[in-house]
Amino acid sequence: MTTEFSSAAEQAPAPRGRNIVTVASGKGGVGKTWLSVTLTHAIAAQKRSALLFDGDLGLANVDIQLGLMPKHDLGHVVAGRIDLKSAITRYPEGKFDILAGKSGSGALALLSGPRVAELREDLLDVADQYDKVIVDLGAGVESGVRALVGNNGTILVVTNEEPTAITDAYAFIKVTAMKHPGADLRIVVNQVSGSQDGNRTYGALKKACESFLKISPPLAGMIRRDDKVRDAIRHQTPLLLRHPGSKAADDVEALAARLLAEP
Repeated sequence: MTTEFSSAAEQAPAPRGRNIVTVASGKGGVGKTWLSVTLTHAIAAQKRSALLFDGDLGLANVDIQLGLMPKHDLGHVVAGRIDLKSAITRYPEGKFDILAGKSGSGALALLSGPRVAELREDLLDVADQYDKVIVDLGAGVESGVRALVGNNGTILVVTNEEPTAITDAYAFIKVTAMKHPGADLRIVVNQVSGSQDGNRTYGALKKACESFLKISPPLAGMIRRDDKVRDAIRHQTPLLLRHPGSKAADDVEALAARLLAEP
């Protein structure tokens, strides 16, 4: 699949958090968490230090996708039992670190905006120890979700060809651009059946952003539809381990390479 990808306009480097890549979506079911896991793995495979932060404050499931039972998670941090750094778990098979959420619980979604902002400050401190930090942000545009998004680093907004996914991605971009003018927002089109359809999806979302928000988020990448993704998730194994060289794996590795090539 051939297509051209743009890079976001150069901005003055942020003092902290410029190595954070937030993966977001306007709705669930577009492959956001799977992309976060696979992207972190692809970065680690390039011999870069990587942390995957499960920022889905309501329905965290990174550990489930990887078949992990971490000793500590974000729930322990919120309860004040340990600090954020102490909650990090190593995933040796993928050679990256994980900060798990609280699986199956909506309690963290009820945190106040200031408390979530404190978590983000702690994350910024931890991020200094890694080449890249991938934040799997909860789906939606609620204030608790958006409080984890800052004006540092890159925000990948994941969508697919479904009209509702495009509409919800636009909603996320709108509220984020209003709160953080100049944020480095980029679009990833997942589960594309071909470059033509992927470009059509991106074009529709880009046109809405240009018409109503006066911004033009660049295309970060396209991920091809691949049945091997579902198989990997079902077996709680990263795609790059279970099906290396698959179409979707190649596309995520290409996305990782582009992100790593940036200053």
